[in-house]
Amino acid sequence: MTPERHQRIMQMLDQRQPDLTVCMEGVHKTHNLAAVVRTCDAIGVSDVHAVWKNEQMRVSGGSAAGSQNWIDVHNYSKTEDAIAELKKQNMQVLVTNLSDTAVDFREIDYTKPTAIILGQEKFGASEQALALADQDIVIPMVGMVQSLNVSVACSVVLYEAQRQRQAAGMYNKPRLPQERRQRVLFEGGHPIFAEACQRKGLPYPHIDDDGQIVADEKWWQQMQMTPEAWQNIDD
Repeated sequence: MTPERHQRIMQMLDQRQPDLTVCMEGVHKTHNLAAVVRTCDAIGVSDVHAVWKNEQMRVSGGSAAGSQNWIDVHNYSKTEDAIAELKKQNMQVLVTNLSDTAVDFREIDYTKPTAIILGQEKFGASEQALALADQDIVIPMVGMVQSLNVSVACSVVLYEAQRQRQAAGMYNKPRLPQERRQRVLFEGGHPIFAEACQRKGLPYPHIDDDGQIVADEKWWQQMQMTPEAWQNIDD
């Protein structure tokens, strides 16, 4: 890892917001999936949650121009399970929805732990999501259309969240746990070694302050082995 790449990854990790997230509920168009994940990365969101109505539509490599490599995607088959996990993390769960109880999205305090549910492109959020969410939010419009593209709506709301959090100084202090920082540093800075570790079942080594691998001789020897040789030792 070059010093420049190490510095860039560290700057990114220092501004990650582990208690700000989105949950895509049935979003299925590839360009929307890519745009949402890309925006999350740009804002500093570290985790994205997704409820899949079609298992083949999961976020995959290349769908977000590499952004998914820096974000953990948590997958669910049921909306109830996703929202239960978000509330377990003490997040206020918001859902974009045009209703009588919806409030202007700018009235929300996004300095609180927050999850934003984004409904399916054509039908919006499900009845389960609307029932389980803490608050409906709406983006005011004065034209003929009543809703924005889902990825555009995501960007609008997240940049308001970023504005509030920057004003509160929440981007000024690293907030990701050290263990996760180490994992991202290794996977992002040394992807070939990370892939080898996953293939051989080796633990990730420590990454020092210069972005270099710190490992004992045994680890380096094991990295040179073929999968077959490693399997024989493991047996």
